[in-house]
Amino acid sequence: MSQALFESRIDSLPLIARGKVRDIYAVGDDSLLVVTSDRLSAFDVILPNPIPGKGKVLTQLSNFWFDKLGHILPGQLTGLAPEDVVAPAERDQVTGRALVVKRLRPLPIEAVVRGYLIGSGWKDYQSTGAVCGVALPKGLPLAAKLPSPIFTPATKAEIGEHDENISFEASKTHCATVLADALAGTGKDGAQLAGEARDAALALYSEAADYARSRGIIIADTKFEFGIDATGTLHLIDEALTPDSSRFWPADAWHEGANPPSYDKQYVRDYLETLDWNKQAPGPSLPGNVVERTRAKYVEAFETLTGRPFAD
Repeated sequence: MSQALFESRIDSLPLIARGKVRDIYAVGDDSLLVVTSDRLSAFDVILPNPIPGKGKVLTQLSNFWFDKLGHILPGQLTGLAPEDVVAPAERDQVTGRALVVKRLRPLPIEAVVRGYLIGSGWKDYQSTGAVCGVALPKGLPLAAKLPSPIFTPATKAEIGEHDENISFEASKTHCATVLADALAGTGKDGAQLAGEARDAALALYSEAADYARSRGIIIADTKFEFGIDATGTLHLIDEALTPDSSRFWPADAWHEGANPPSYDKQYVRDYLETLDWNKQAPGPSLPGNVVERTRAKYVEAFETLTGRPFAD
């Protein structure tokens, strides 16, 4: 197992931002180097323990999906090797865990697709009979498969804050407001862009869910992120269909009425729920067995979905 990378230090490129998991550097004027660290966030708080190899799992699994789903929507990749844009002494920080991507304008929403009734969607349904304003049949149990996948967007929160579920109508207004300058001259407006994001998210989810089911995994829900170029063309960005952005269940363990075990960081969330912690920073340290079990879950998801061993 390689040493965990909590934070990258690429001195040969200008640092643009550090997110919950990713460190972003400028590569000229039109590209970015995105380094996926081994940081883990839970309840929107970055935990002090990295999960060794997690960033490599996320990057390599995202690459698998970018290749598999590229016919649905253009992706962010430039084709440049991360090792070629950093100094030789920095290559070990990027190998297997970094991407060189197009510099695109991100949409101000997370494009969440739900195929099953769980998590915040279940709580919303219990109180309103709907999820993010999408009405559902009465009497659905926990973990029920929905009649068809639904698009339930959310606003993006700053680090330490919580994302907020919004309606599709609200997502149109949000895109129009935040992206007014980027859409000028493209012939598109916020409503059209939100509609494109919804349609793309549902198409990506449906194809990925069918494939994953053939590999013995249910994708209960997932979130996509999209960006636009200067012409307003929508691209798939960030990560795709990983244990960080999705809820993966073993198909043979799922049944309605119960919360199935998962391949994602739900294992960490469940542990944290046993602690006397207010879900505010700083986050608590994780014991070694939780770190190792979480790593094993990520690797198992990668190997089950791709059909190949994970090379750390």
